Amino acid sequence: MSFAIPGPALLFAPANRAEVIPKAAAQADMVILDLEDGAGNLDRQQAYQNIREAGLDPATTIVRTVGPSDEHFEEDIEFVRSTEYRTVMLPKVYEQIPEGLDEFHVIAMIETPLAVVHLQDIATHPNVVGLFWGAEDLTTMLGGTHSRYLDDEPHRLAYRDTMRTTRALMHIHAAAAGKISIDAVHADFHDEAGQFEEAVDAARSGFAATACIHPKQIAVVRRAYAPEPQQVQWAQRVVEKASQYPGAFKLDGEMVDAPLIAQAERVLERANLNS
Repeated sequence: MSFAIPGPALLFAPANRAEVIPKAAAQADMVILDLEDGAGNLDRQQAYQNIREAGLDPATTIVRTVGPSDEHFEEDIEFVRSTEYRTVMLPKVYEQIPEGLDEFHVIAMIETPLAVVHLQDIATHPNVVGLFWGAEDLTTMLGGTHSRYLDDEPHRLAYRDTMRTTRALMHIHAAAAGKISIDAVHADFHDEAGQFEEAVDAARSGFAATACIHPKQIAVVRRAYAPEPQQVQWAQRVVEKASQYPGAFKLDGEMVDAPLIAQAERVLERANLNS
Protein backbone atom coordinates (compact mmCIF):
# COMPACT_ATOMS: atom_id res chain seq x y z
CA MET A 1 0.00 0.00 0.00
CA SER A 2 1.35 3.42 -0.95
CA PHE A 3 1.18 6.32 1.48
CA ALA A 4 1.55 10.04 0.93
CA ILE A 5 0.55 13.21 2.71
CA PRO A 6 -1.07 15.62 0.23
CA GLY A 7 -0.20 18.76 2.20
CA PRO A 8 1.40 20.02 5.39
CA ALA A 9 -1.62 20.86 7.57
CA LEU A 10 -3.11 17.96 9.53
CA LEU A 11 -6.09 18.74 11.77
CA PHE A 12 -7.40 16.80 14.75
CA ALA A 13 -11.16 16.36 14.99
CA PRO A 14 -12.71 14.71 18.08
CA ALA A 15 -14.63 11.65 16.95
CA ASN A 16 -17.40 12.31 19.46
CA ARG A 17 -18.35 15.58 17.74
CA ALA A 18 -20.04 14.58 14.51
CA GLU A 19 -20.68 18.18 13.49
CA VAL A 20 -16.99 19.16 13.34
CA ILE A 21 -15.73 16.14 11.39
CA PRO A 22 -16.83 17.24 7.89
CA LYS A 23 -15.71 20.81 8.55
CA ALA A 24 -12.25 19.63 9.63
CA ALA A 25 -11.96 17.30 6.64
CA ALA A 26 -12.92 20.09 4.24
CA GLN A 27 -10.33 22.52 5.61
CA ALA A 28 -7.26 20.40 6.33
CA ASP A 29 -4.93 18.49 4.03
CA MET A 30 -5.63 15.44 6.18
CA VAL A 31 -7.99 15.02 9.11
CA ILE A 32 -7.15 12.99 12.22
CA LEU A 33 -10.34 11.51 13.70
CA ASP A 34 -9.48 11.31 17.37
CA LEU A 35 -10.58 8.52 19.69
CA GLU A 36 -7.96 9.41 22.29
CA ASP A 37 -6.98 12.50 24.30
CA GLY A 38 -8.59 15.09 22.05
CA ALA A 39 -11.99 13.46 22.43
CA GLY A 40 -11.94 13.35 26.22
CA ASN A 41 -14.51 11.10 27.89
CA LEU A 42 -16.46 9.67 24.99
CA ASP A 43 -19.23 7.26 24.14
CA ARG A 44 -17.17 4.92 21.97
CA GLN A 45 -20.10 3.44 20.08
CA GLN A 46 -21.38 6.89 19.20
CA ALA A 47 -17.88 7.97 18.17
CA TYR A 48 -17.56 4.88 15.98
CA GLN A 49 -20.90 5.67 14.36
CA ASN A 50 -19.80 9.28 13.73
CA ILE A 51 -16.67 8.07 11.96
CA ARG A 52 -18.51 5.44 9.97
CA GLU A 53 -21.16 7.89 8.79
CA ALA A 54 -18.74 10.72 7.97
CA GLY A 55 -18.06 9.30 4.50
CA LEU A 56 -14.57 10.78 4.26
CA ASP A 57 -11.89 9.99 1.71
CA PRO A 58 -9.69 7.22 3.18
CA ALA A 59 -6.67 8.70 1.39
CA THR A 60 -6.88 11.88 3.47
CA THR A 61 -8.18 10.44 6.74
CA ILE A 62 -6.28 9.18 9.78
CA VAL A 63 -7.91 7.55 12.79
CA ARG A 64 -6.14 7.99 16.11
CA THR A 65 -6.94 5.05 18.36
CA VAL A 66 -6.03 4.73 22.01
CA GLY A 67 -2.63 3.28 22.83
CA PRO A 68 -1.75 -0.44 22.84
CA SER A 69 -1.89 -0.67 26.65
CA ASP A 70 -5.39 0.85 26.86
CA GLU A 71 -8.33 -1.46 27.52
CA HIS A 72 -10.12 -0.12 24.42
CA PHE A 73 -7.22 -0.62 22.00
CA GLU A 74 -8.37 -3.91 20.45
CA GLU A 75 -11.90 -2.55 20.22
CA ASP A 76 -10.67 0.56 18.39
CA ILE A 77 -8.56 -1.49 15.98
CA GLU A 78 -11.42 -3.88 15.22
CA PHE A 79 -13.65 -0.90 14.53
CA VAL A 80 -11.17 0.71 12.12
CA ARG A 81 -10.69 -2.65 10.45
CA SER A 82 -14.45 -2.71 9.72
CA THR A 83 -14.23 0.62 7.84
CA GLU A 84 -12.45 1.73 4.67
CA TYR A 85 -9.89 3.72 6.65
CA ARG A 86 -6.43 2.22 6.64
CA THR A 87 -4.23 4.84 8.27
CA VAL A 88 -4.07 4.75 12.07
CA MET A 89 -2.21 6.99 14.46
CA LEU A 90 -0.94 4.98 17.40
CA PRO A 91 -0.36 6.91 20.64
CA LYS A 92 1.47 5.81 23.78
CA VAL A 93 3.88 3.51 21.93
CA TYR A 94 6.54 2.08 24.24
CA GLU A 95 9.11 -0.43 22.97
CA GLN A 96 7.48 -1.80 19.83
CA ILE A 97 4.50 -1.75 17.50
CA PRO A 98 1.91 -4.39 18.44
CA GLU A 99 1.24 -7.28 16.10
CA GLY A 100 -1.90 -7.64 14.02
CA LEU A 101 -1.72 -4.32 12.17
CA ASP A 102 -0.45 -5.59 8.84
CA GLU A 103 -3.27 -4.04 6.78
CA PHE A 104 -2.73 -0.57 8.25
CA HIS A 105 -0.44 2.34 7.63
CA VAL A 106 0.75 3.16 11.14
CA ILE A 107 1.82 6.61 12.29
CA ALA A 108 3.56 5.94 15.59
CA MET A 109 3.52 8.59 18.29
CA ILE A 110 6.79 9.16 20.10
CA GLU A 111 5.61 10.45 23.46
CA THR A 112 7.02 8.03 26.04
CA PRO A 113 10.62 7.74 27.28
CA LEU A 114 10.72 4.10 26.14
CA ALA A 115 9.62 5.08 22.65
CA VAL A 116 12.50 7.56 22.45
CA VAL A 117 14.95 4.86 23.56
CA HIS A 118 13.54 2.40 21.00
CA LEU A 119 13.16 4.86 18.12
CA GLN A 120 15.10 2.74 15.63
CA ASP A 121 12.95 -0.34 16.21
CA ILE A 122 9.76 1.69 15.91
CA ALA A 123 10.84 3.65 12.83
CA THR A 124 11.97 0.55 10.93
CA HIS A 125 8.82 -1.48 11.61
CA PRO A 126 7.35 -2.46 8.22
CA ASN A 127 3.87 -1.16 9.05
CA VAL A 128 5.10 2.24 10.21
CA VAL A 129 4.88 4.95 7.56
CA GLY A 130 5.59 7.94 9.77
CA LEU A 131 6.43 9.26 13.23
CA PHE A 132 4.72 12.00 15.21
CA TRP A 133 5.85 13.26 18.58
CA GLY A 134 3.88 14.52 21.57
CA ALA A 135 5.51 16.94 23.99
CA GLU A 136 2.98 16.99 26.80
CA ASP A 137 2.71 13.25 27.46
CA LEU A 138 6.48 12.94 27.24
CA THR A 139 6.95 15.78 29.73
CA THR A 140 4.53 14.11 32.14
CA MET A 141 6.27 10.75 31.88
CA LEU A 142 9.63 12.41 32.47
CA GLY A 143 8.30 13.81 35.74
CA GLY A 144 8.14 17.36 34.38
CA THR A 145 5.46 20.01 34.54
CA HIS A 146 6.01 22.16 31.42
CA SER A 147 7.29 21.17 27.98
CA ARG A 148 8.15 24.77 27.13
CA TYR A 149 9.96 27.59 28.87
CA LEU A 150 7.62 29.94 30.73
CA ASP A 151 7.66 33.74 30.85
CA ASP A 152 9.60 33.74 34.12
CA GLU A 153 12.42 31.75 32.48
CA PRO A 154 14.22 34.04 30.05
CA HIS A 155 15.21 31.83 27.15
CA ARG A 156 15.38 32.21 23.40
CA LEU A 157 14.05 28.70 22.76
CA ALA A 158 10.46 27.53 23.12
CA TYR A 159 10.89 23.85 23.95
CA ARG A 160 13.07 22.50 26.75
CA ASP A 161 16.16 20.49 25.82
CA THR A 162 14.53 17.08 26.38
CA MET A 163 11.72 18.00 23.98
CA ARG A 164 14.06 19.39 21.34
CA THR A 165 16.24 16.30 21.60
CA THR A 166 13.24 14.00 21.13
CA ARG A 167 12.02 16.00 18.14
CA ALA A 168 15.43 15.87 16.48
CA LEU A 169 16.02 12.18 17.18
CA MET A 170 12.57 11.25 15.89
CA HIS A 171 13.14 13.19 12.69
CA ILE A 172 16.56 11.62 12.12
CA HIS A 173 15.33 8.07 12.75
CA ALA A 174 12.31 8.59 10.50
CA ALA A 175 14.50 9.87 7.66
CA ALA A 176 16.98 7.03 8.13
CA ALA A 177 14.13 4.53 7.80
CA GLY A 178 12.60 6.31 4.81
CA LYS A 179 9.53 7.39 6.78
CA ILE A 180 7.89 10.79 7.20
CA SER A 181 8.02 13.05 10.26
CA ILE A 182 5.05 15.03 11.58
CA ASP A 183 5.72 17.90 13.96
CA ALA A 184 3.86 18.33 17.24
CA VAL A 185 0.91 20.65 17.73
CA HIS A 186 1.34 24.22 18.90
CA ALA A 187 -1.12 24.15 21.78
CA ASP A 188 -1.72 27.91 21.93
CA PHE A 189 -3.78 28.27 18.77
CA HIS A 190 -4.10 32.04 19.36
CA ASP A 191 -0.30 32.38 19.02
CA GLU A 192 -0.03 32.79 15.26
CA ALA A 193 3.55 34.07 15.39
CA GLY A 194 4.72 31.14 17.50
CA GLN A 195 2.91 28.65 15.30
CA PHE A 196 4.41 30.16 12.16
CA GLU A 197 7.95 30.14 13.61
CA GLU A 198 7.71 26.47 14.60
CA ALA A 199 6.16 25.42 11.31
CA VAL A 200 8.80 27.26 9.28
CA ASP A 201 11.49 25.44 11.23
CA ALA A 202 9.70 22.13 10.67
CA ALA A 203 9.40 22.75 6.94
CA ARG A 204 13.00 23.81 6.50
CA SER A 205 14.19 20.89 8.63
CA GLY A 206 12.39 18.39 6.40
CA PHE A 207 9.21 17.52 8.28
CA ALA A 208 6.37 16.46 6.00
CA ALA A 209 3.62 18.12 8.01
CA THR A 210 2.57 19.84 11.23
CA ALA A 211 -0.44 18.76 13.26
CA CYS A 212 -3.07 21.35 14.19
CA ILE A 213 -5.69 21.42 16.92
CA HIS A 214 -7.72 24.36 15.61
CA PRO A 215 -8.82 25.33 12.08
CA LYS A 216 -7.24 28.78 12.39
CA GLN A 217 -3.81 27.12 12.44
CA ILE A 218 -4.22 25.57 9.00
CA ALA A 219 -3.53 28.70 6.93
CA VAL A 220 -0.55 29.57 9.13
CA VAL A 221 1.00 26.12 8.66
CA ARG A 222 0.45 26.16 4.91
CA ARG A 223 2.04 29.59 4.67
CA ALA A 224 5.01 28.41 6.72
CA TYR A 225 5.61 25.39 4.50
CA ALA A 226 5.38 27.42 1.29
CA PRO A 227 8.86 28.72 0.33
CA GLU A 228 9.33 32.49 0.30
CA PRO A 229 9.53 34.07 -3.18
CA GLN A 230 13.23 34.82 -2.76
CA GLN A 231 13.87 31.16 -1.88
CA VAL A 232 12.04 30.08 -5.02
CA GLN A 233 14.01 32.53 -7.14
CA TRP A 234 17.29 31.26 -5.68
CA ALA A 235 16.25 27.64 -6.27
CA GLN A 236 15.28 28.34 -9.86
CA ARG A 237 18.65 29.95 -10.54
CA VAL A 238 20.49 27.05 -8.90
CA VAL A 239 18.63 24.39 -10.86
CA GLU A 240 18.99 26.31 -14.11
CA LYS A 241 22.73 26.81 -13.68
CA ALA A 242 23.23 23.23 -12.48
CA SER A 243 22.00 22.02 -15.86
CA GLN A 244 24.99 23.82 -17.43
CA TYR A 245 27.68 22.33 -15.18
CA PRO A 246 28.66 18.69 -14.55
CA GLY A 247 29.81 19.43 -10.99
CA ALA A 248 30.05 22.27 -8.47
CA PHE A 249 29.80 25.89 -9.58
CA LYS A 250 29.80 29.38 -8.10
CA LEU A 251 26.60 31.42 -7.71
CA ASP A 252 26.59 34.86 -6.09
CA GLY A 253 29.96 34.13 -4.52
CA GLU A 254 28.83 30.84 -3.00
CA MET A 255 29.98 27.39 -4.09
CA VAL A 256 27.02 25.22 -5.04
CA ASP A 257 27.44 21.45 -5.07
CA ALA A 258 25.16 18.39 -5.10
CA PRO A 259 23.58 18.86 -1.62
CA LEU A 260 22.63 22.47 -2.35
CA ILE A 261 21.25 21.50 -5.75
CA ALA A 262 19.10 18.84 -4.08
CA GLN A 263 17.87 21.41 -1.55
CA ALA A 264 17.00 23.80 -4.37
CA GLU A 265 15.02 21.08 -6.13
CA ARG A 266 13.13 20.41 -2.89
CA VAL A 267 12.29 24.11 -2.54
CA LEU A 268 10.78 24.04 -6.02
CA GLU A 269 8.83 20.87 -5.19
CA ARG A 270 7.32 22.56 -2.14
CA ALA A 271 6.58 25.70 -4.13
CA ASN A 272 4.68 23.62 -6.70
CA LEU A 273 2.86 21.73 -3.92
CA ASN A 274 1.63 24.98 -2.44
CA SER A 275 0.82 26.75 -5.70
